[in-house]
Amino acid sequence: MKLTLLLLPFAVSLASTITFKGCHQKVKESIHGPPSGWYKHAPAPKHHILELKIALPQPKFPELEQHLWEVSDPSHTRYGAYLSKQETEALMAPHSETLDLVSEWLTLHGMTEEDVIRSSARDWVTIRVPVGLAEEMLDTTYYVYKHADTGESIVRTTSYSLPDILHPHVDFIQPTTMFARFKTFRSTMHWVDHAQYAVSSPPGGTITGPAGNPVDASCNSTITLSCLRQLYNAENYKTTPTNCNKLGITGYIGQYANNKDLQQFYQTQNPSAYGSNYTLVSIHGGKNNQSYEAAGPEADLDTQFGFGLTWPTPGTFYTTGGEPPYVTDLLTPNNTNEPYTYWLEHVLSQDDIPQTISTSYGDDEQTVPYTYAIRVCAGMAALGARGVSLLFSSGDNGVGDRDSDPATQICKSNDGRNVTQFLPIFPSSCPYVTSVGGTVNIPETAASFSSGGFSNYFARPLYQEAAVSAYLAMLAPGTYEGLYNSTGRAFPDVAAQSENFSTIYRGQNSPAVGTSCAAPAFAAFVSMLNDARINARKTPLGFLNPFLYSTGYTALNDITVGNNPGCGTLGFNATIGWDPVTGYGTPNFEKLKALVLAMP
Repeated sequence: MKLTLLLLPFAVSLASTITFKGCHQKVKESIHGPPSGWYKHAPAPKHHILELKIALPQPKFPELEQHLWEVSDPSHTRYGAYLSKQETEALMAPHSETLDLVSEWLTLHGMTEEDVIRSSARDWVTIRVPVGLAEEMLDTTYYVYKHADTGESIVRTTSYSLPDILHPHVDFIQPTTMFARFKTFRSTMHWVDHAQYAVSSPPGGTITGPAGNPVDASCNSTITLSCLRQLYNAENYKTTPTNCNKLGITGYIGQYANNKDLQQFYQTQNPSAYGSNYTLVSIHGGKNNQSYEAAGPEADLDTQFGFGLTWPTPGTFYTTGGEPPYVTDLLTPNNTNEPYTYWLEHVLSQDDIPQTISTSYGDDEQTVPYTYAIRVCAGMAALGARGVSLLFSSGDNGVGDRDSDPATQICKSNDGRNVTQFLPIFPSSCPYVTSVGGTVNIPETAASFSSGGFSNYFARPLYQEAAVSAYLAMLAPGTYEGLYNSTGRAFPDVAAQSENFSTIYRGQNSPAVGTSCAAPAFAAFVSMLNDARINARKTPLGFLNPFLYSTGYTALNDITVGNNPGCGTLGFNATIGWDPVTGYGTPNFEKLKALVLAMP
């Protein structure tokens, strides 16, 4: 027996050698070059440690997607029959042959099972290797790339290869070809060049809100918790703290939610919540530094308005870290991994997940490799199949760069052609999430920065075919021809106020602007709807879009004025019905509540 155990590592290594003997390295992914703004700085240090995430194929995803459509459709007999963690993982699991082959390949390069981290569904493999070994495994050369505007440094390559026998068994490996920065969609009022100035109203008076009710006139210059409840017809709704309903807020790229800021905000805008807290969940070494200097304006905004609107519903703040700190030298790169795979891997491994989760981060779709976008979007579908409503800010760049001047616009494709095209935003372009655009003023009009348009990666889902086709039919023939993909997933789906949000940041009042305001606001009202359904002994709403596009739109305030300029154009117009600036519009909570309580 001892002899057998001693020989086992050699036997595994020998089997690996035989399996891969004669295999040719074949390019798995390549890009024409780094996206605009990035340039090659220097070769990556060979000792620099990379955390490689290997995505393994999910052969049963079509079945998982079918479950998602059925359990999310209010007219289907299975509506609300969400999958369990175990059922979802069974539909995400790779084929056993894939697991064996990838393990053999890793063994060939000196890795043992102790060196490998596997996700709960075994569809992700994570390894930590020096650049030198990664270059050998992937037949590539890594470089440090710098961003001309921000000075950020990351370790990337523009092409990598795998043995041809592995190609059907690996979706992708990152970080390799992805240059996405996943910025926040929030600005402060220092961003005066693009702010749409508030409509003046008499002091102390009221104006008529979209639901026909009186709204404080001050809401036309400053948005507070009270303003949002007035505007969206939820003034008198009280949530329940003990019915297991929860709201989740995500935090990435070093955005920390400052608790002193939160308590000061509560004292000012929701005194009943003063002294309450949220559950902090750290993922991949995520921190929540409580010094004022480390306070994150995005995290402060999201937690203050998300948790402030829904209190006493319990809140969860996810703080997801990037790579651990590096040894300082001239070539030290910043966080080299994107955040979503770590967050998805963690949340999908949990038995208990908040029913509503808001995210205010993203980047141009074209900076994200197609394979990565498809796979992360599939993870969002898995959460939807488990009954989670995911809401994402649509972005703050109009149809691309907010610039309507053809002479100065910078909307260029990075596929080697360098042609002008609109720039959709990911993850908002994923068809399994709800994208939230922005509005301003009362009466509400579209925010000029509200990102919207059509995905170049994802086909238009059936649930929005009629609404989007009707919008496209209204456009004059040839409008923006060649600038967008008229058959792509269209976004946003809905909208909410997105300017002059009164937050507390580092102990001071700080007005916030951007669709980062809109996403947690809309998510808060969705959480209230889930609260109402759970109290009525019904399931949570889960993936929202099939409901929104079938009947939910009748309880939204249609936004018909405004546009989202960019890429040397005036962008798309808001109009009657769905449009790629504000979607179907902003929430009327009481009307929505009546609809969702009438559903099974």
